[in-house]
Amino acid sequence: MVEEIRAQLFMLQDLKYQQFHSSLCPGISNIIGVPVPKIRKLVKQILKKDYETYLNLVDNRYYEETMIEGLIIATSNMSVEKKFFYLQRFVPKIDNWAICDTVCSSFKWREKELPLVWNFIISYQHSKREFELRFMIVMMMDYFILESYLHQVFMMIDSISVDDYYTNMAIAWLISVAFVKDKNKTLNYLKKNHLSDFTYQKALQKIIESNRVSKEDKNLIRKMKKDRLVF
Repeated sequence: MVEEIRAQLFMLQDLKYQQFHSSLCPGISNIIGVPVPKIRKLVKQILKKDYETYLNLVDNRYYEETMIEGLIIATSNMSVEKKFFYLQRFVPKIDNWAICDTVCSSFKWREKELPLVWNFIISYQHSKREFELRFMIVMMMDYFILESYLHQVFMMIDSISVDDYYTNMAIAWLISVAFVKDKNKTLNYLKKNHLSDFTYQKALQKIIESNRVSKEDKNLIRKMKKDRLVF
């Protein structure tokens, strides 16, 4: 089954896309060059078959195979407990932002599952691996920017102190999303935080770049960006 899917991936290869996408994922040299919409269509085909066989046999030789593995876990109808089982094997394989972010955004958790999901993702809070931390942060951003979780989210990102670029950019991205959804709580967090200067400035820049932030709020953020305003 793995060889069959791999052959289909090469049939779908787009060399121009391969060159373009490789430029966005520095250090990743095993990209075949299949656009995500085509990968999603292939995943839908696999889900009609014995997809767990694929999950148990895939050797992740190519970038797209790792993407497929993650998307099967995210979009299948398997139980939440089984998703966690396969995620424990999948998350350590993440080695770039694109697979991380695409897979994270593809889950459709039910509200009653969120406490279980939260407990699962925070198990990565002490990880030393850049993309395990990014996985946790992007999952928080995608599913937990909620009134009932926002305080916990801010506490969690404030406890992270690493120099990893993709981890800190994920934190900045999360803060910009939180600002749009709950400006006051996010401003209160930004008044007193333990973010590095890099992450703080990147978070403010992302807020300024957002099309969902008012001109007045952007002016406030520009002042904070200029002098790391202390309230």
